[in-house]
Amino acid sequence: MKGGKSKAESKRADAKLAVNKKGAPATKAGRKVSKGKAAKDPNKPKRPASAFFVFMEEFRKQFNKENPDNKAVSAVGKAAGAKWKSMSDAEKAPYVAKAEKRKADYEKNMKAYNKRQAEGTNAADEEESEKSVSEVNDEDEGDEEGSDEEEDDE
Repeated sequence: MKGGKSKAESKRADAKLAVNKKGAPATKAGRKVSKGKAAKDPNKPKRPASAFFVFMEEFRKQFNKENPDNKAVSAVGKAAGAKWKSMSDAEKAPYVAKAEKRKADYEKNMKAYNKRQAEGTNAADEEESEKSVSEVNDEDEGDEEGSDEEEDDE
């Protein structure tokens, strides 16, 4: 037969196309999750914005005031990119300085975060433990007052 497939060839092709459900990796929101990747820590500081994104924060506000009817995010991005390219280094300097300041803060926060990780605690646990200590102390004081009142009633 010209161009035709034998039964054995079609079965092999079908086997290749079949979905192997048992050996498939776990998915999250339709994406494959790699086995070696650790879960993200919500307490980890976020990376700082670059000078361009610091510029974008201000440019977005200005652009939306000038063009209130424009709803396209792409238009804002294109206009900001064109303006950023046309700016001189002197005009970009304030945004670069803000970005450097944010980067320094980020590095300081990361050092503190890494120190907490090395100690085996995180900020959320510390805050909760401090809060619970004060609440426990408040409750103890309230219990003592309540016990005095009960003794007076008898």
